[in-house]
Amino acid sequence: MVPHAEIDTISPAPQPDRILHLRRGGTSVVIDLDSPYGPAIVHWGAALTVTTADTLRHLALAVQPQRVTGGLDHTPRVAVVPTASSGWPGTPGVEGHRADGTDFSLLLTLSEVDVTPTAATLTLTDPETGLLVVAVLSLGSAGVFTQQLTVTNTGDTAYTVDRLQATFPIPIDAAEILDTTGRHLRERTPQRHAFTYGSHVRESRRGRPGADSTLLFTAGQPGFGFETGLVHGIHVAWSGNHRVAGEKVTTGEAFLTGGELYLPGEITLLPGESVQSPRVMGSWGVGLDELAHRIRTEWRARPHHPQRPRPVTLNTWEAVYFDHDLPRLKSLADIAAEVGVERFVLDDGWYHGRRDDTAGLGDWHVDETVWPNGLAPIIDHVIGLGMEFGLWVEPEMVNPDSDLARTHPEWLLRARTTEPMSGRNQQVVNLADPEAYAHIAERLHTLLDEYRIAYLKWDHNRDLVDPGAGAGGQARAHAHTQAFYRLLDELRAAHPGLEIESCASGGARVDLGVLDRTDRIWASDNLDPIERLRNQRYTSLIVPPEMMGTHVSSPTVHTTGRVVDLAFSAAAALFGHFGIEWDLTTTDAKTRAELAEWVQFAKQIRPLVAHGRLVNVDLADPSLDVRGMVSDDGDTAVFTIAQTEMSATYPTGRIRLPGLRPDLLFRVTPILLADAHGSGLSPLRWLENGAVLTGAELGTVGVRPPTMKPQQAVVLQLTAIGR
Repeated sequence: MVPHAEIDTISPAPQPDRILHLRRGGTSVVIDLDSPYGPAIVHWGAALTVTTADTLRHLALAVQPQRVTGGLDHTPRVAVVPTASSGWPGTPGVEGHRADGTDFSLLLTLSEVDVTPTAATLTLTDPETGLLVVAVLSLGSAGVFTQQLTVTNTGDTAYTVDRLQATFPIPIDAAEILDTTGRHLRERTPQRHAFTYGSHVRESRRGRPGADSTLLFTAGQPGFGFETGLVHGIHVAWSGNHRVAGEKVTTGEAFLTGGELYLPGEITLLPGESVQSPRVMGSWGVGLDELAHRIRTEWRARPHHPQRPRPVTLNTWEAVYFDHDLPRLKSLADIAAEVGVERFVLDDGWYHGRRDDTAGLGDWHVDETVWPNGLAPIIDHVIGLGMEFGLWVEPEMVNPDSDLARTHPEWLLRARTTEPMSGRNQQVVNLADPEAYAHIAERLHTLLDEYRIAYLKWDHNRDLVDPGAGAGGQARAHAHTQAFYRLLDELRAAHPGLEIESCASGGARVDLGVLDRTDRIWASDNLDPIERLRNQRYTSLIVPPEMMGTHVSSPTVHTTGRVVDLAFSAAAALFGHFGIEWDLTTTDAKTRAELAEWVQFAKQIRPLVAHGRLVNVDLADPSLDVRGMVSDDGDTAVFTIAQTEMSATYPTGRIRLPGLRPDLLFRVTPILLADAHGSGLSPLRWLENGAVLTGAELGTVGVRPPTMKPQQAVVLQLTAIGR
């Protein structure tokens, strides 16, 4: 064993004031400023509660690597902004070059530090290549660790940035990766695999996150779930191309990395110019629920987070599609108001030449053949019924068969003389073109000025294929996304109170970049409650439930053909921004009365959904889905128990209801209980009058749910009644 005194002589010890300790929200981030070739993160995770300058110095010293045979004379470590010139063998944080590939070798050294108890701004320079990198590392109120990098060209010639990614070191014993994939109608499908040595990369080159993107990239202890196992994860808050990865290198380092994915030559900085990365947000927890709760809690603390109760919404798409008829829509609005709807949204088909999806897109003028008196008659009717009016738009897109495309073909995103591959019969307007931007902005402002529109459902139904500034021009995916953000900001500033939904072929543009400028996302075009249960579970890892559109489907689901019960569909939609996607003019009085009950219950629990903690229960039985919303103080909750398929047990085994205060007594009461007592089943006695159990008993021993058929659900309300 080497004496402690000799360790200090072998590897110079960091000085106490050269170790930063950021603390907030139960999280600690320790940064060693004296690490060779750039500051390094020593620890990111659980709060270190007992620390002194001396213990921090020894902590930084204890994790320094040895020199080993066959390696470099100084074993490299993953830095805050790692580069290959430091000897780092893994993915670098920044890469680029000047003309003809010169100045590709970057070696960043720390030149300035600005520190608060919860944030550090590190200025790194490379005078030899003429680059300056500023890394802002901060901890939010709930302990979310955010990084954002800015590169400035301090040289005399143009510099092309190829990569700019934030790096998050994680424990080397993280042995399993969980991310999501998907496609239209099946977004955010989870997938797991071993976290082995090498790079595990997920990229989006669609100009939007895409239905197949991973909303959250996580790595943790083997078998981690929603309730157990240490897990770390990152999210790139950006609505365009992006890249996330998990990587292990044989020097004993593991890390997650994420940022924007730049197309070739897309980011070329003239002398003095800068580019800033998106915010990359990191969270951790014992189980995915704790990790996600940090993110959702911090997101809810934003000053511009939606505060008023989320209006129950009816969207007309699956009710009428393109068949816009004023008497029919008035009848639909009448029934919507009758069942308690608070916002009526007119979907696609209202503007010039739009009778199907082949024409009209881009011509944002009300179609006089369908709406001879404009939209005022339907808007006045809706508002007269006490509801808000919302309107569907898709401002970034255009049909080739449109006045806009015929008049201004130069406004279309394209990289070649031929048009890019079309999608849904449409191309993309280059919002980075000032004239195109001004035209689209003027059309939207005019609509919002002329009509009492409280809500825009903003769609985006096509990937950005070959997003160039014209034939032979530069890539414009980055600039288009920035222009999209600017347009959202401009509209909201000019029209206070306007709310916007992000929709993109369903759930293909779901990220915290767009959600910072909108009021909700549309999780999927698939309203099948079986599919939605999975989708909503993994969407809510990032998105607070009150910002996630969750609608009751028509009895025959349009996308899957599955016939579903109203109670099952409504139960699946409770923990979100509740709404309806259904032609209610086809319903009878009994169905409308039942739907009105569910609408009323959704309104009743809105405060809990908007402020509570989402609990996902890890179950051995794959046929059951158990999740709940628990109040912050743990004294109130609503749980849903959904039977998604036939169970191997008969009757159903016990399920736990965790997350409640363990020392309180709770009355467990079934609410709007579907008929779960089929032929041959005896009554479940505790359901008849409810049960009284402690939070500890509910979370560990649990209760027996009724034995249900597939596509049945039970909703339980839990209320504290004392100690």
